[in-house]
Amino acid sequence: MRLKNVPGAREAIAASDLVIKEPKELKGKWKEFWNNDKELHIEVGMGKGKFMMGMAKAHPEINYIGIEMYSSVLYRAVQKLEMEPLENLRFLLLDAKEITEVFEKGEVDRIYLNFSDPWPKDRHAKRRLPSRQFLARFDQILKEDGVIEFKTDNKDLFAFAEEEVEPAGWKILEITYDLHNDEKMVEGNIMTEYEEKFSSMGNPIYKYIIRR
Repeated sequence: MRLKNVPGAREAIAASDLVIKEPKELKGKWKEFWNNDKELHIEVGMGKGKFMMGMAKAHPEINYIGIEMYSSVLYRAVQKLEMEPLENLRFLLLDAKEITEVFEKGEVDRIYLNFSDPWPKDRHAKRRLPSRQFLARFDQILKEDGVIEFKTDNKDLFAFAEEEVEPAGWKILEITYDLHNDEKMVEGNIMTEYEEKFSSMGNPIYKYIIRR
């Protein structure tokens, strides 16, 4: 469930150095922003930031950007990062539809989609992050051999995501229908807030890794 109307959220985000301001001005200049040549991994629909913080701590050799469109949710991630600063993690308040206005072709090495909004009505299918419409956007920013990792507990959303892969010009490299019981794919897995909640209830977690 999305947090709504957290008092002062937008003001706190605007004042925070952890949230990148005017990201469209950095298109094509992200290595300059980081002042290094590390890989750049992004999470689209970051939520409260647990996954991104876990990844950034586990992999200091990689730069991370967490993208979230809801200010009240992003505010919670900002609060967490303020308590435990990480030099290789920053946030963006951004609608994913605008992602090609922020990153140039080949600037992103890996994209994470975790427990994305399922948008269950058929007429909203193109809003789903694993849809062919979004895969086309991601195609415009990923490096040539870049990959997308998608996790969800939503069986219908995952079935939809699978069906979108080939028509969108991508291929599945790895897939599991029960991540936490898949010895290979669960290795190094960092859980999100939703993943902890749903897996504790016994729900299987679905995951794929795809490449063009």
